[in-house]
Amino acid sequence: MSELSYLEKLLDGVEVEWSNLGNLCDIFTGGEAPQKHIKGDTPTSDYQYPIYGNGAEIYGYADSYRIGQDAVTISSIGANTGTIYFRKAFFTPIIRLKVVIPKHSWLLPRYLFHYLSSQTINSKSSSVPNMNASDVKKLSIPIPCPNNPEKSLAIQSEIVRILDKFTALTAELTAELTAELNMRKKQYNYYRDQLLSFDNEDVPHLPMGQKDIGEFIRGGTFQKKDFMDAGVGCIHYGQIYTYYGTYTKKTKTHISAALAKKCKKAQKGNLIIATTSENDEDVCKAVAWLGSDDIAVSSDACIYKHNLNPKYVSYYFQTEQFQNQKRQYITGAKVRRVNADNLSKILIPVPSMAVQERIVSILDKFDTLTNSITEGLPREIELRQKQYEYYRDLLFSFPKPETASN
Repeated sequence: MSELSYLEKLLDGVEVEWSNLGNLCDIFTGGEAPQKHIKGDTPTSDYQYPIYGNGAEIYGYADSYRIGQDAVTISSIGANTGTIYFRKAFFTPIIRLKVVIPKHSWLLPRYLFHYLSSQTINSKSSSVPNMNASDVKKLSIPIPCPNNPEKSLAIQSEIVRILDKFTALTAELTAELTAELNMRKKQYNYYRDQLLSFDNEDVPHLPMGQKDIGEFIRGGTFQKKDFMDAGVGCIHYGQIYTYYGTYTKKTKTHISAALAKKCKKAQKGNLIIATTSENDEDVCKAVAWLGSDDIAVSSDACIYKHNLNPKYVSYYFQTEQFQNQKRQYITGAKVRRVNADNLSKILIPVPSMAVQERIVSILDKFDTLTNSITEGLPREIELRQKQYEYYRDLLFSFPKPETASN
C-alpha cells in the first residue's frame, strides 16, 4: 500500500477544511504575550525582554514571564526569518519570535509544527528580512474532519505519531554516530600523543626555530574581501581552524595573480599556522600544505619552512606536549595570539626521517577513520531529514482550494 493511499485511508473520505491561522490561533510577538498565556505576574512597564536558549535555558525575568502552554514559534527577523520551532511549556519568547498557540483543544500544537515546517514562509523584502504577526495570520492550514473534533484529533495524532517517529530516529542515529565519533577521537588523540612523546627513547627535542630545523615567516597582505572564484590559491588564518584538517592539497579560496605577487607564499611541505584566535584552543592550529603550487598566506598566520616530514610536524601541533608549551606564550585578552618568535622557542622531538614516516603512516589511518565518521555524520543526518521531509509532504498532501477560507 502506498503512502498516499495510507493518507486516503486515514482520512476515510472525511472533509478537509483550510483555514487561516488567524482564525485558529492566538498569534503574538515574543515579549508581548497576552495575560492568558503568561505564567505569573504581568511584566511591569520597565520590563526587560528575557532571553532563552534552545527553549531550555531561561534567564532574566523568566519566572514572571513564561508561556504556560506548548506552542510553535517562528523567527521573525534576520537571516533565520521563517524558521519554525516547537516549544514545550514553559518557555520565554524573545521579541524576535512570533508565537503561535492554538485557540482550540482539537488543534494539536505538534500537528501545527509539522505542517508549518513543510511550508516556505516568505519574509518581507528589505535589507533585514522580517515578518509581522499579520503575515503569520494569513498562513493557511488543513484541518481534517473540522465538524468532528474527536475524529480530527485522531487523524492529527496519527500524522504526528508517524512524523515524530522519524524525528526520534534521526535524533537516535545522531546520538549513536556522535558517541562513536567521540570514542574514535579519544582513541586517536591517545595514540597520537603516545607516538609523539618519545618519553623513553633517546630522541632530541630541539627548538622549532633552530637554524637546521626550520624558520617561521609571517604571512600578510590579503584579506577576505580579496577572495575570488579562481586565481592563485590562498589560505586565510580563520580557515585553518574552521575548514582545514591536518593537511591539504587544495585551497578553499583564491586571490588575483596581481595581488599574490605581493604576498608571502607557502611552498609544498610548509606548515601554515593560525597565530590569532578568540580562544586558546584554536591559536596555533596548523595545516600542512601538500599541493604542488605556491600559495598565499594571510596576516595573523605564519609559514613554517622546515626539513621535517610535513605531516609529522602538523600532527605534533595537535599533541598535548605542544599545547602545554604553547600556552606559556599566549598573549592578549579578547584576541589571543602567539607570535612567530615565541613559536621558534617551542621544542619538537626530531627522530630519524624513517621514524617520522612510520608515525605518519599510523596516524594517517586514525585520521582517515575519524574523518570518515565526521563526514558521515552530517551525511546520515541529511538522509534522515530528507526521509522525514518526504513522508511529511505526503502526509500533508491534502487537496487544497485555490483560496483558503477566512
